[in-house]
Amino acid sequence: MIRVENITKVYPTGDGQNSSLQVLRGISMEILQGEIIAVVGASGAGKSTLLHILGTLDRPTTGKVLYDNENVFVYNDERIAQFRNQHVGFVFQFHHLLPEFSVLENVCMPALIQGKKLHDVKDKAMSLLCDVGVDAKSSNRPSKLSGGEQQRVAVARALMNSPKVILADEPSGNLDTANAQQLHDLIWNLSKTLGQTFVIVTHNEALARQADRIIKLVDGVIAIF
Repeated sequence: MIRVENITKVYPTGDGQNSSLQVLRGISMEILQGEIIAVVGASGAGKSTLLHILGTLDRPTTGKVLYDNENVFVYNDERIAQFRNQHVGFVFQFHHLLPEFSVLENVCMPALIQGKKLHDVKDKAMSLLCDVGVDAKSSNRPSKLSGGEQQRVAVARALMNSPKVILADEPSGNLDTANAQQLHDLIWNLSKTLGQTFVIVTHNEALARQADRIIKLVDGVIAIF
Protein backbone atom coordinates (compact mmCIF):
# COMPACT_ATOMS: atom_id res chain seq x y z
CA MET A 1 0.00 0.00 0.00
CA ILE A 2 2.82 2.42 0.89
CA ARG A 3 6.35 2.13 -0.47
CA VAL A 4 9.30 4.24 0.61
CA GLU A 5 12.23 4.34 -1.79
CA ASN A 6 15.65 5.50 -0.63
CA ILE A 7 14.54 8.64 1.20
CA THR A 8 17.06 10.97 2.77
CA LYS A 9 16.53 14.09 4.84
CA VAL A 10 19.15 16.77 5.26
CA TYR A 11 18.61 19.96 7.28
CA PRO A 12 20.80 23.06 7.01
CA THR A 13 22.18 23.91 10.46
CA GLY A 14 23.16 27.53 9.95
CA ASP A 15 26.49 26.86 11.65
CA GLY A 16 28.53 27.91 8.66
CA GLN A 17 28.75 27.76 4.91
CA ASN A 18 27.27 24.52 3.53
CA SER A 19 26.80 23.16 7.06
CA SER A 20 24.04 20.54 7.31
CA LEU A 21 22.68 17.67 9.39
CA GLN A 22 21.65 14.42 7.69
CA VAL A 23 18.84 12.79 9.69
CA LEU A 24 17.73 10.02 7.30
CA ARG A 25 20.18 8.10 5.14
CA GLY A 26 18.51 6.08 2.39
CA ILE A 27 15.41 4.58 4.05
CA SER A 28 13.47 2.02 2.01
CA MET A 29 10.49 0.06 3.33
CA GLU A 30 6.99 -1.16 2.52
CA ILE A 31 3.84 -0.84 4.61
CA LEU A 32 1.06 -3.37 4.00
CA GLN A 33 -2.67 -2.81 4.38
CA GLY A 34 -3.88 -3.56 7.91
CA GLU A 35 -0.52 -4.07 9.59
CA ILE A 36 0.83 -2.34 12.67
CA ILE A 37 4.44 -1.22 12.48
CA ALA A 38 6.35 0.01 15.51
CA VAL A 39 9.27 2.36 14.83
CA VAL A 40 11.81 2.34 17.64
CA GLY A 41 15.24 3.80 18.29
CA ALA A 42 17.14 6.26 20.43
CA SER A 43 16.30 9.95 20.51
CA GLY A 44 17.70 11.62 17.42
CA ALA A 45 17.67 8.43 15.34
CA GLY A 46 15.20 9.94 12.85
CA LYS A 47 11.93 8.33 13.97
CA SER A 48 9.75 11.45 14.01
CA THR A 49 11.36 12.73 10.80
CA LEU A 50 10.44 9.47 9.07
CA LEU A 51 6.89 9.71 10.38
CA HIS A 52 6.54 13.30 9.21
CA ILE A 53 7.72 12.38 5.71
CA LEU A 54 5.37 9.36 5.56
CA GLY A 55 2.55 11.71 6.51
CA THR A 56 3.64 14.43 4.02
CA LEU A 57 4.16 16.96 6.82
CA ASP A 58 7.71 17.28 5.50
CA ARG A 59 9.34 16.56 2.15
CA PRO A 60 12.33 14.24 1.79
CA THR A 61 15.56 15.70 0.45
CA THR A 62 15.74 12.80 -2.01
CA GLY A 63 13.71 9.66 -2.60
CA LYS A 64 10.04 8.78 -3.05
CA VAL A 65 7.00 7.96 -0.95
CA LEU A 66 4.41 6.10 -2.99
CA TYR A 67 0.81 5.54 -1.93
CA ASP A 68 -0.71 2.88 -4.17
CA ASN A 69 2.21 3.42 -6.59
CA GLU A 70 1.66 7.19 -6.76
CA ASN A 71 4.57 9.42 -5.72
CA VAL A 72 2.88 12.04 -3.53
CA PHE A 73 5.83 14.43 -3.54
CA VAL A 74 5.35 15.35 -7.18
CA TYR A 75 2.34 17.38 -5.97
CA ASN A 76 2.49 21.03 -4.99
CA ASP A 77 1.95 21.99 -1.35
CA GLU A 78 -1.80 22.63 -1.75
CA ARG A 79 -2.39 19.26 -3.39
CA ILE A 80 -0.27 17.52 -0.75
CA ALA A 81 -2.35 19.15 2.00
CA GLN A 82 -5.52 17.83 0.33
CA PHE A 83 -3.98 14.36 0.02
CA ARG A 84 -2.94 14.41 3.68
CA ASN A 85 -6.41 15.38 4.84
CA GLN A 86 -8.04 12.63 2.78
CA HIS A 87 -5.63 9.75 3.28
CA VAL A 88 -3.54 10.19 6.45
CA GLY A 89 -4.61 10.29 10.10
CA PHE A 90 -2.40 11.52 12.93
CA VAL A 91 -2.26 10.82 16.65
CA PHE A 92 0.41 12.65 18.65
CA GLN A 93 1.70 12.35 22.21
CA PHE A 94 -0.41 15.36 23.16
CA HIS A 95 -3.89 15.05 21.72
CA HIS A 96 -4.07 18.54 20.12
CA LEU A 97 -7.84 18.66 20.47
CA LEU A 98 -9.38 22.08 19.94
CA PRO A 99 -10.54 23.28 23.38
CA GLU A 100 -13.33 25.56 22.15
CA PHE A 101 -15.16 22.73 20.35
CA SER A 102 -17.05 19.76 21.71
CA VAL A 103 -15.70 16.22 21.50
CA LEU A 104 -18.09 15.48 18.62
CA GLU A 105 -17.05 18.62 16.74
CA ASN A 106 -13.37 17.75 17.20
CA VAL A 107 -13.92 14.34 15.63
CA CYS A 108 -15.83 15.94 12.73
CA MET A 109 -13.06 18.48 12.07
CA PRO A 110 -11.15 16.58 9.30
CA ALA A 111 -14.38 16.21 7.33
CA LEU A 112 -15.34 19.85 7.93
CA ILE A 113 -11.95 20.89 6.55
CA GLN A 114 -12.92 19.04 3.36
CA GLY A 115 -15.97 21.30 3.12
CA LYS A 116 -18.56 18.82 4.38
CA LYS A 117 -21.41 19.97 6.63
CA LEU A 118 -21.64 19.04 10.29
CA HIS A 119 -25.11 17.52 9.94
CA ASP A 120 -23.81 15.24 7.17
CA VAL A 121 -20.90 13.79 9.16
CA LYS A 122 -21.93 13.84 12.81
CA ASP A 123 -23.50 10.37 12.66
CA LYS A 124 -20.21 8.89 11.48
CA ALA A 125 -18.34 10.84 14.17
CA MET A 126 -20.68 9.49 16.83
CA SER A 127 -20.17 5.96 15.52
CA LEU A 128 -16.40 6.43 15.81
CA LEU A 129 -16.80 7.73 19.36
CA CYS A 130 -18.75 4.55 20.10
CA ASP A 131 -15.92 2.51 18.60
CA VAL A 132 -13.37 4.13 20.93
CA GLY A 133 -15.67 4.08 23.95
CA VAL A 134 -16.25 7.78 24.65
CA ASP A 135 -19.61 8.38 22.98
CA ALA A 136 -21.13 9.38 26.35
CA LYS A 137 -18.79 12.39 26.39
CA SER A 138 -19.64 13.64 22.88
CA SER A 139 -21.07 16.98 24.02
CA ASN A 140 -18.26 17.72 26.51
CA ARG A 141 -15.32 20.01 25.92
CA PRO A 142 -11.95 18.17 25.85
CA SER A 143 -10.93 19.72 29.19
CA LYS A 144 -13.65 17.65 30.89
CA LEU A 145 -12.05 14.37 29.75
CA SER A 146 -9.22 12.37 31.26
CA GLY A 147 -5.92 12.05 29.40
CA GLY A 148 -6.82 8.57 28.24
CA GLU A 149 -10.22 9.72 27.00
CA GLN A 150 -8.68 12.63 25.13
CA GLN A 151 -6.34 10.27 23.29
CA ARG A 152 -9.28 8.05 22.39
CA VAL A 153 -10.99 11.09 20.89
CA ALA A 154 -7.78 11.86 18.98
CA VAL A 155 -7.87 8.32 17.54
CA ALA A 156 -11.52 8.77 16.51
CA ARG A 157 -10.63 12.07 14.83
CA ALA A 158 -7.75 10.39 12.96
CA LEU A 159 -10.23 7.80 11.62
CA MET A 160 -12.82 10.35 10.47
CA ASN A 161 -11.85 10.46 6.78
CA SER A 162 -11.17 6.68 6.56
CA PRO A 163 -7.43 7.20 6.00
CA LYS A 164 -5.11 4.73 4.34
CA VAL A 165 -2.81 4.93 7.36
CA ILE A 166 -2.75 6.36 10.87
CA LEU A 167 0.62 7.69 11.97
CA ALA A 168 1.09 7.87 15.74
CA ASP A 169 4.02 9.62 17.45
CA GLU A 170 4.37 8.36 21.04
CA PRO A 171 0.57 8.10 21.40
CA SER A 172 0.76 6.70 24.93
CA GLY A 173 3.80 8.69 26.02
CA ASN A 174 1.75 11.06 28.17
CA LEU A 175 -0.43 8.37 29.79
CA ASP A 176 -0.09 6.26 32.91
CA THR A 177 0.42 2.51 32.56
CA ALA A 178 -3.27 1.56 32.76
CA ASN A 179 -4.43 4.16 30.23
CA ALA A 180 -1.49 3.35 27.96
CA GLN A 181 -2.48 -0.32 27.88
CA GLN A 182 -6.09 0.59 27.15
CA LEU A 183 -4.95 2.75 24.23
CA HIS A 184 -2.72 -0.05 22.92
CA ASP A 185 -5.63 -2.50 23.11
CA LEU A 186 -7.84 -0.03 21.26
CA ILE A 187 -5.31 0.32 18.44
CA TRP A 188 -5.04 -3.43 18.02
CA ASN A 189 -8.80 -3.86 18.06
CA LEU A 190 -9.22 -1.18 15.37
CA SER A 191 -6.55 -2.86 13.28
CA LYS A 192 -8.41 -6.16 13.46
CA THR A 193 -11.98 -4.90 13.06
CA LEU A 194 -11.42 -2.12 10.51
CA GLY A 195 -8.29 -3.38 8.77
CA GLN A 196 -6.71 -0.06 9.71
CA THR A 197 -2.98 0.41 9.10
CA PHE A 198 -0.88 2.00 11.86
CA VAL A 199 2.73 3.20 11.96
CA ILE A 200 3.65 4.01 15.56
CA VAL A 201 6.77 5.71 16.85
CA THR A 202 7.23 4.55 20.43
CA HIS A 203 9.64 4.09 23.31
CA ASN A 204 7.11 1.77 24.97
CA GLU A 205 8.56 -1.74 24.74
CA ALA A 206 5.22 -3.41 25.50
CA LEU A 207 3.55 -1.54 22.65
CA ALA A 208 6.38 -2.38 20.25
CA ARG A 209 6.19 -6.08 21.12
CA GLN A 210 2.51 -6.14 20.15
CA ALA A 211 3.23 -4.83 16.65
CA ASP A 212 3.21 -6.99 13.54
CA ARG A 213 6.65 -5.65 12.69
CA ILE A 214 9.34 -3.58 14.41
CA ILE A 215 11.62 -1.18 12.54
CA LYS A 216 14.61 0.05 14.49
CA LEU A 217 16.37 3.22 13.36
CA VAL A 218 19.99 3.86 14.26
CA ASP A 219 21.60 7.10 13.05
CA GLY A 220 19.08 7.49 10.25
CA VAL A 221 19.22 3.97 8.82
CA ILE A 222 17.17 0.84 9.42
CA ALA A 223 19.11 -1.47 11.71
CA ILE A 224 16.45 -4.17 12.14
CA PHE A 225 13.62 -4.73 9.71
